[in-house]
Amino acid sequence: MAKPLKTALIYDFDGTLARGNMQEVTFIPSIGMGIGDFWGAADKLTREADGDNILMYMQLMLQQARENEHPITRKLLAEHGQDVKLFDGLKSDLTGKGWFDRINEVGARYGLEIEHYIISAGLEEMIDGCPIRDEFRHVFASKFVYAENGVAIWPAVGVNYTTKTQYLFRINKGVLNHWDHEQINRFMPDDDRPVPFERMIFLGDGDTDVPTMKMMHTKGGFSIAVYDPRNSERDQKKIYGLISEDRVNFVAAADYREGSALDLIVKGLIGRIAINAGTMPEGV
Repeated sequence: MAKPLKTALIYDFDGTLARGNMQEVTFIPSIGMGIGDFWGAADKLTREADGDNILMYMQLMLQQARENEHPITRKLLAEHGQDVKLFDGLKSDLTGKGWFDRINEVGARYGLEIEHYIISAGLEEMIDGCPIRDEFRHVFASKFVYAENGVAIWPAVGVNYTTKTQYLFRINKGVLNHWDHEQINRFMPDDDRPVPFERMIFLGDGDTDVPTMKMMHTKGGFSIAVYDPRNSERDQKKIYGLISEDRVNFVAAADYREGSALDLIVKGLIGRIAINAGTMPEGV
């Protein structure tokens, strides 16, 4: 029996797997700031420094934590990550299997080994604390570097809307770290790459994911723009505009329950990947 072909489902986190921004749930209130005040201050610092908005919001987190005698540690951030508001259907519960089990089973039935990845401008340490972390092969996200006493001292990685695209190539070539630029830039024949773009599906929620969606779209993979069904009609129309601009293949609500539009789209794409790869069993 042929070995199942690796196939990647790649997700943004904030707005894609969970509602809102992960920092807003419990961290920002814990440092004595309102959500609007925090992001307003981060934007002001970014403009004044002509800096990167991801690095500047991370620096503001450190600054506010110090001023409030609330030092940031891995453990603290992981605890804040436990409280993220995941979209419906991701976790298994009394109503049935969760998203990951269901999608993995479909892949296995079609001769594909599904691997799940995250590429996020949010914080790796918070994602590490969220209830679905163990479902992912690897997480590429922003993160801090820590002193010997375990306290965060500086941003180690800032993942922004354009740097997200490099991680598609890291998944494509099997280079699952941030630092190895030699291997990622070395020539590798397409047939030797663990996960070709044609066997990738990317799910994101908006502006910060557009370059990644477009690259996926043009490289032969598939991109899906998702939206929070609770958002305004204006926000939803903005997402639908990505189709007319030829930036994504599909748009759907971020509803991961069995039988939802997103569920049917992803299962259909997995079937198409299997047919194109020649792994679809006869009679299925």
